[in-house]
Amino acid sequence: MTDITYIPVDVIHSFMMDVFQGLGVPEDESRICADVLITSDLRGIESHGVGRLKYYYDRIQAGVQFTKTEMEIVKETETTALVDGHHGMGHVIAHRSMRMAIDKAKQYGLGAVTVRNGTHFGIAGYYPLMAAAEGLMGFTVTNARPAVAPTFST
Repeated sequence: MTDITYIPVDVIHSFMMDVFQGLGVPEDESRICADVLITSDLRGIESHGVGRLKYYYDRIQAGVQFTKTEMEIVKETETTALVDGHHGMGHVIAHRSMRMAIDKAKQYGLGAVTVRNGTHFGIAGYYPLMAAAEGLMGFTVTNARPAVAPTFST
């Protein structure tokens, strides 16, 4: 039988903030990253939770993902936007993009934001919850490397 050690969420959150900031991620952006990862575990989605911290650490160290998220709005209308994430922190890119979509939807009835040059952003379900918390409907989609066969395809 395996012993399980339980660590309080605030301790894990503090640790993750320290790691992200130690890598150069600004404090406010570290908070977003830590919150997305912890929310994943709290919702029972362990594949995209705290255990992913090493994945992001390695990507940052390899220069594949950047610690400073410099988003650029490439094209924008009242209800839509195309954002270039410039390979910053995916959680931050997705969070800010959903925030933009929420603001557009509140003002115009619809908000749709697409992202290019984003990076892994954790659980997709985190971002629609942002919209739901404000009385809106939201959804998130992404692409991924071909690592898993589609359901019933094999």
